[in-house]
Amino acid sequence: MSLVEESPDFLQVFSDGTVKRFAPGIVPASSEPSNGYQFKDVIIDSSKQITGRVFIPSDPTSLSKLPVVVYFHGGGFCIGSTTWIGYHHFLGDLSVSSQSIVLSIDYRLAPENRLPIAYEDCYDSLVWLGHQASCDPWLNKADLSRVFLSGDSAGGNIAHNVAVKTMRNSLIHVKIRGLLLIHPYFGSEKRTEKEMSTDQEAVGNVASNDMFWRLSIPEGSNRDYFGCNFDKTELSVIQWRNEFPAVTVYVAELDFLKERGVMYAEFLQRKGVEVKLVEAENESHVFHVFKPECEATRLLQKNMKEFIWNY
Repeated sequence: MSLVEESPDFLQVFSDGTVKRFAPGIVPASSEPSNGYQFKDVIIDSSKQITGRVFIPSDPTSLSKLPVVVYFHGGGFCIGSTTWIGYHHFLGDLSVSSQSIVLSIDYRLAPENRLPIAYEDCYDSLVWLGHQASCDPWLNKADLSRVFLSGDSAGGNIAHNVAVKTMRNSLIHVKIRGLLLIHPYFGSEKRTEKEMSTDQEAVGNVASNDMFWRLSIPEGSNRDYFGCNFDKTELSVIQWRNEFPAVTVYVAELDFLKERGVMYAEFLQRKGVEVKLVEAENESHVFHVFKPECEATRLLQKNMKEFIWNY
């Protein structure tokens, strides 16, 4: 048994198909209030092992129902969990600052479960939300006409693809008002200018990104798979202009994926989608997960709050 793929400190894949993941530390389930919010874990589909974590403000400032943020964690579709310390604190604080209910999804991971399984699991979480809101004492405070999809890195990619999937299915009982994509992870067979750089750091970033695509897209596919290349999204002109939700794309100045995030925002703009691009200066990829209490993270949460309450 030999090591065939590795992301140091996070993931090892062996020749016999064995996968080892290394979590950076987790927050266990609890219903005790913490820092102004409460949280609990939920089972979305036991047969598929889809679970989630719900965050609600301990003392909502409004007596009316609250908007819902459905969040998809990053990790190249292969690693990550809503229970990771950084995600937990970021999302709990976001619930308080935005006065929203946050439902964060633990979907099945690649390479054991290759795309489009993550998209299907996360779409199923919206179906579950639509049915569960009437019988869960926490979720019955949810305003299902004001649901927002968000996620970072691969989770931003998932938010885009789940939004597209909801547009094709009229049976879903929630209304997607907007997307908040944080440092989204996209790609294509055609390299960008930055990806063709011979700089050692750029070469390393391309190699890492390519590895996660190899592990996550269907076997036999390439980086022009629809889940990787947003340009392959199949919607009509009318759907893009009249039905696709408003979007804010968050990028970080020092992030290698910034280029792809800017390209995605420009793509949406050409399609007639209402889109805004926000850049965090002097910050790196998914800084909000590694530094959930820094000033840049607070600014990100403030911006997300404004977007949510404007829609």
